[in-house]
Amino acid sequence: MTPDLARALASLTTGIYVLTVADGETGHGMSASWVTQVSGEPPLVLTAVGRKHLSHDLIERAGWFGINVLGRRSRHLEDYFYSEASRHRANLDKWRWEPSRHGVPLLCDALVNLECRVSGRLEVGDRTLFVASIEHVVWRDSDVPLTSQDLEYVFVGEVVHRDKRRGDGGGAT
Repeated sequence: MTPDLARALASLTTGIYVLTVADGETGHGMSASWVTQVSGEPPLVLTAVGRKHLSHDLIERAGWFGINVLGRRSRHLEDYFYSEASRHRANLDKWRWEPSRHGVPLLCDALVNLECRVSGRLEVGDRTLFVASIEHVVWRDSDVPLTSQDLEYVFVGEVVHRDKRRGDGGGAT
């Protein structure tokens, strides 16, 4: 990816989320920013998950996942799930979470939790796009949603740091 393209993609504003999925009795989560609503009736969302990421196969098997919308006060969740410390199967062990009606782990520190049932999938590039219906919503806070503009970095297929997004540091890292 060219530095100009990486900076241009980094200027697209995205929300910051943690996708969660059950792995038996264990919960697993991943940092995500490629999430969006794609239908109003019925309400459907889409997320792009790398096929090499552990969460991918877990979502494929379960057919359910959670979208945990992060607020500014739950930034610590993004810091953890973005870090190397989260790169293991049972990475929800250190966080408070509750299972949804269908066993999806919902993070108690999130702004809002969406319990999602996979209704379609499409392989594109190095990702699978999972289209899902929203089966249940849990509001937990009245915080302001965290966005890519609140972070020092953004993921565009590679990590681009803020100084490089603004053009004062050259290409993507």
